[in-house]
Amino acid sequence: MAGSLNKVMLIGRLGGDPDIRSTQAGSEVATFSVATSDVWKDKQSGERQERVHWHRVVIFDENLASVAKRFLRKGALVYLEGQLQTRKWTDQSGAERYTTEVVLSRYRSTLTMLGGRGDGGGGDSGAYGRESYGGKDGGIRKGASSSGGERSGGGSFEDDDIPF
Repeated sequence: MAGSLNKVMLIGRLGGDPDIRSTQAGSEVATFSVATSDVWKDKQSGERQERVHWHRVVIFDENLASVAKRFLRKGALVYLEGQLQTRKWTDQSGAERYTTEVVLSRYRSTLTMLGGRGDGGGGDSGAYGRESYGGKDGGIRKGASSSGGERSGGGSFEDDDIPF
C-alpha cells in the first residue's frame, strides 16, 4: 500500500531485564517491556494523575540484541524506534490470542540508552549520558547531543569551551 507508514518511537523505562533467547538458526532475540506514562493535573481535585502504558518490545537484530543483553537492566531509560507488528498465537487452553509488539528488526530500527550509570542503563553511557546503536550495521554513536549533532574528534570537553 503506497503512502503508509508503520513507525513507533518510544522513550520509557524497562520493566525488567531483557529476556534473551536463541532461534533455531542460532541468532539471539531480546524481549522486554517498556513503560511510558501520561501525566496530568486533575481539574477537580488539583492532584497529579498518572497513567502507565506497557509496551512489549522484541529485538530481532543480532547487534541490538547483543547491546540489550550486555547493557540494559530493569529501570534503564531508553529511546526506541521500530515498527508495530501483531501476531496471532494459541494459548494452552486452545484459545486464539493476539499480541501487538514493537519490533526492532535489522533495518530502520534504533536503540538509544538514555541517562547515566545510576539510571539502570549499565556500562559507560558516553560523554553526554547516551549511546546510540543503529540497527542496520550496529554502528555506535557516542556522545550525541540532544540537538542531533555529533561531537567530533578526540580530546575532552573543557569548561573553557563554554561560551558563557
